[in-house]
Amino acid sequence: MKALVLLAVAAAAVAYFAAETEAAEPSKKRPMAIDDLFKFKRIAEPQVSPNGKLVVYQVSTVDLEANKSSTALWLAATDGTAEPKPLTNPNGKSDRHPRWSPDGKKILFESTRSGSQQLWVIALDGGEAAKITEVSTGAGTGLWSPDGTHVAFVSAVYPEFSELPFAESDKKNKEKLEAVEKSPVKARVFTRLFFRHWDSYVEDKRQHLFVCKGDGADVRDVTPGDRDAYPTSSTFSVGDDFTFTPDGKHLIFTAVPMKGEAWSTNHDLCRVSIDSKSTAWEALTSDNKAADTSPRFSPDGKKLAWRVQKTPGYEADKWDIFAVDVKEDGTFSGKPKNLTASRDVSAHEFAWRSDYTVLLVADDGGATSLFLADHVGNVVDIVPPRQGQITGLSGSRDGIVWMYALARMDMPAEVAGIKFQYSNEQGKELLRILRLDGLSPQNHALLAELDRPRPESVEVPVEGGVKMQMWILKPPGFDPSKKWPVAYLIHGGPQGAWGDAWSFRWNPQLWAAQGYVVVLPNPRGSTGFGQKYVDEISGDWGGKCYRDLVAGVEYVEKLPYVDPERIGSAGGSFGGYMQDWFAVSDIAKKFKCLITHCSVWNFESMWGTTEELWFDEFEHGGLPWEVPGKYREFSPHIKAANLAKNKTPMLIIHNDLDFRCPIGQGHELFAALQRQGVPSRFVNFPDEGHWVLKPKNSQFWHKEVFAWLTKYVPPGGK
Repeated sequence: MKALVLLAVAAAAVAYFAAETEAAEPSKKRPMAIDDLFKFKRIAEPQVSPNGKLVVYQVSTVDLEANKSSTALWLAATDGTAEPKPLTNPNGKSDRHPRWSPDGKKILFESTRSGSQQLWVIALDGGEAAKITEVSTGAGTGLWSPDGTHVAFVSAVYPEFSELPFAESDKKNKEKLEAVEKSPVKARVFTRLFFRHWDSYVEDKRQHLFVCKGDGADVRDVTPGDRDAYPTSSTFSVGDDFTFTPDGKHLIFTAVPMKGEAWSTNHDLCRVSIDSKSTAWEALTSDNKAADTSPRFSPDGKKLAWRVQKTPGYEADKWDIFAVDVKEDGTFSGKPKNLTASRDVSAHEFAWRSDYTVLLVADDGGATSLFLADHVGNVVDIVPPRQGQITGLSGSRDGIVWMYALARMDMPAEVAGIKFQYSNEQGKELLRILRLDGLSPQNHALLAELDRPRPESVEVPVEGGVKMQMWILKPPGFDPSKKWPVAYLIHGGPQGAWGDAWSFRWNPQLWAAQGYVVVLPNPRGSTGFGQKYVDEISGDWGGKCYRDLVAGVEYVEKLPYVDPERIGSAGGSFGGYMQDWFAVSDIAKKFKCLITHCSVWNFESMWGTTEELWFDEFEHGGLPWEVPGKYREFSPHIKAANLAKNKTPMLIIHNDLDFRCPIGQGHELFAALQRQGVPSRFVNFPDEGHWVLKPKNSQFWHKEVFAWLTKYVPPGGK
């Protein structure tokens, strides 16, 4: 085994990003406009071929006028020697989730091109894609077995039919779906919680794992029963959530809690045979009452790694990587060991780089970094650290070539990566890193037109002897001799962070282009600054976190180029909650207006109407009737009379299909504002959930937000 060493950076292997080039003179570049958001191609999920020579990735195109998008698969050489080319043409539909066959000759993907979502396969040596599944409830997230003879996939089915042979169960699923669609009665009947999630009703379906042969024959449900064999919450999902065992005869997967899934985080790794017909699944991690997710086998098949949390009910607990020796059928043959205990970083995506080392992604000081952990618990940084936002980590079979989607605050995601090289210098073996950039040129021309400033990172002293990291993004054409207005944006979560990243929802670059200095603070509760910093928000939403944000505003007011009489604030989800808390607190006087999107106004009514109860119950330390004081302590609705006192104009955006922060939260807040004569406006999207995703709705959202901000906080330097 190669011991972990300090890594050195070598020269870039391909090319630097288009964002680094000057295709046009700076004076001829223009600020970003709202409609540019929909012109950008949306790149995601790069997957490296087994031999490391090719990468396939998704490219989504938005048709603003048609109010829809489509997704195609593209192929590129990882060494940059050939122009990337489209691999599929979905004709307005979506091809997603590409996965290479073990021999590297075919790519499995999911597509809606035939109407419903099914699995397709395309060969690299030419020819059209072939559909391999025809499942009435759809098929997605397909994976190959190690020898390529079988495919596993996910489908949400009615559990009462799941123990029948596939042909019979699929027929009954189809008949029930058609009956529900045709029935004039649209009543829903529930017998337990978690009957809806994010923006849709579960309708008593369960996500099961299916296995079929590589050509789609012999389909079978291998996780029958009334339980989900796949995470129902994105909180517990990262990359692939199930895998074949090395012998190809079993699946290991992330299963939701057996009981109390609406208030428990006790996800387990479970194991079943690919011929299983039993509703009883073998639990491999039953000793841990918190979450276990994302199983990954080492290249030699002798170890299994997965993500582990230690605190039951706490979704923002640190994610560690555990590993254990296993037999080829996936059963444990040793004692699990924590590979990341020595570093205060919380693992996101990860994969084995060798039989002894794991490569992982983690938030790190307002960005993300790559870390390398070995089998004895050493964890080192991969250079360069803190490089934008990394997602979609994928490696070659030999662990040499790694690809991912890399975004920054001034650049949407590009396919990028690194290549490991060993060399001998002065008798010492050194590990070097080569950058692999510029492999997805779809956005280069548009990026070259736009004036996209880079953000500045500052540190603000806050209570407890710590410093709060904060991003400051100045507008295009910034003149430091003038006074500029500020858009003070609060992130969601609350256990999240503003990173050096790109978003098609809350895009700081677009806000700055309106003529504002955009300020993005990472107060207590933000990720990437150590677990203690994360933990300090729980039970204290309106406490230290609020005071950190006050300190951030006071810091901004003193900047020589800031106009303290033109500051507005905005945020969604937890960021929306904080807008509501601002509105009833003394800090409201510092803001000329507030914008709150899908917020929490009343913790007491929130608990009984949201879906993931574990979150509210952990954050407040119990059930509402057990600790009523905690639900009221930092609930803005208790201080509603202060709305009239402060009279800060407020734009409310709340959506009918938001089941995380239900629509009633917005209704209650708007009623309180209107009843007290506070200038307010309510924008409601009946066809959106927690986010606003449809292109035309997103365009309207941005116009409403920027119009409100312009009205009360006029843009531009003066």
